Amino acid sequence: MSIEFTKYHGLGNDFILIDNRASNEPIVTPAQAIKLCDRHFGIGADGVIFALPGENGTDYTMRIFNSDGSEPEMCGNGIRCLAAFVADLDGHHSAQHRIHTLAGVISPQLMPNGQVKVDMGIPRLLAAEIPTTLCAENEKVIDQSLEVAGKSWLVTCVNMGNPHCITFVEDVVAIPLAAIGPQFEYHSAFPQRINTEFIQVVRRDYLKMRVWERGAGATLACGTGACAALVAGVLTQKCDRAATVELPGGCLYIEWSEVDQRLFMTGPAERVFGGVVVV
Repeated sequence: MSIEFTKYHGLGNDFILIDNRASNEPIVTPAQAIKLCDRHFGIGADGVIFALPGENGTDYTMRIFNSDGSEPEMCGNGIRCLAAFVADLDGHHSAQHRIHTLAGVISPQLMPNGQVKVDMGIPRLLAAEIPTTLCAENEKVIDQSLEVAGKSWLVTCVNMGNPHCITFVEDVVAIPLAAIGPQFEYHSAFPQRINTEFIQVVRRDYLKMRVWERGAGATLACGTGACAALVAGVLTQKCDRAATVELPGGCLYIEWSEVDQRLFMTGPAERVFGGVVVV
């Protein structure tokens, strides 16, 4: 079967986008997605994103398969790429879309400067919502001790539609991400696995971040992770409610409203190339 695709990236976090509006189910299987994401034998990407018909009054439905074939609830960089992709499909480059995801309805908006601003919703903070066993189900996970790789880490956990574990460090460059990331991801304290962000506070309005993503490994950027990092910084009194988050692939601007507690993420989404692939 031949499938048309378009490659996009958000700060280097790259995705294969597929127009899936003719079907309510992804036309590529998880096993096929693994092959497509292979950077030597496939197109190469951190994941495959499908633009499906909307549900319950939404404009589109978003589904994602990670490069390991697993399916996350949502992806912050991915939804910016999807917003740019559907704008190219329908020709409405200033539109705000309502997109159904496994994490709820997300509303990205293409800005006049080419950036995409996304209402990421309200973070969930209770242990049962992460989920994690680090503390009682009805408690927030703030500066809890977690043993990983023979070291005790202070971690704060946030669910942004997908689960995140954030720890603050003196120097993000010094973190052996490939060695330690999987130990966080598969730690027994996180029954559904975890995304892990290592954060260096440069200023109260500027954070540096490296991330190990559940199902994708080390990536150049993670939108939900940047949002979770800001929330963790506010909860631990390390940063302001609006800050630039610098990732290996570039910067995102994150705001956490004090009025309605909603998070907003602003960043780029860029088309790389398109083509036809046989699966």
